[in-house]
Amino acid sequence: MTRDTGARAEQRARTRRTLLREGRRLFAEHGYTGVGLAGIVDAAQVTKGALYHHFDGKADLFRAVLAQTQEEVGAAVAAAADAHTHPWDQLTAGCRAFLTASTAPDVRRIMLVDGPAVLGWREWRALDEASSAHHLTESLTALVDAGVIDPRPVAPLAHLLSGAMNEAALWLADTGGDGDLEEVWTALAGLLEPLRRTSRARPAEPERGRPSGR
Repeated sequence: MTRDTGARAEQRARTRRTLLREGRRLFAEHGYTGVGLAGIVDAAQVTKGALYHHFDGKADLFRAVLAQTQEEVGAAVAAAADAHTHPWDQLTAGCRAFLTASTAPDVRRIMLVDGPAVLGWREWRALDEASSAHHLTESLTALVDAGVIDPRPVAPLAHLLSGAMNEAALWLADTGGDGDLEEVWTALAGLLEPLRRTSRARPAEPERGRPSGR
């Protein structure tokens, strides 16, 4: 790769990062319908041609912003869960991390409100499955394998818990600060606890690195 080629590649990468950053800021502040292409390119200080070089249009840029947002939430869930070794503690830490991360104003607007409306439920769900919901499915599978919860189909349980946490995060955000994260977490923990086999001793803790969380 020549120096000129490398410089052009870096410029393209920088332009893409700028479009993602400014697009995310605008989508979070004004919502998808309140943002136009002209506003995006003005904020990013690029031409429409530059935007179309990287994205097919506003919807495609939003899709990339949403994927980035979901990846960040998934990373927060995984990091919180990886701080623990027991699979049950990984599950609860990951769920709590999801609630905390998803109530951030930009995450809530992009991921939970506009995401399903703009992309449609099926595509939104596919992106969710690749990020935080993937960690939840792996965590529940680990719990079944470890004998912490009774054997059961994991997929429907993961979808039910994911839906409950999405609704809880939306409610927290919609209360405008009146909702209490601790109260929501207590309610969610009350839904999780009956899944655990409490009549037997906790199994030996597995090695670190088991997947986790929501």
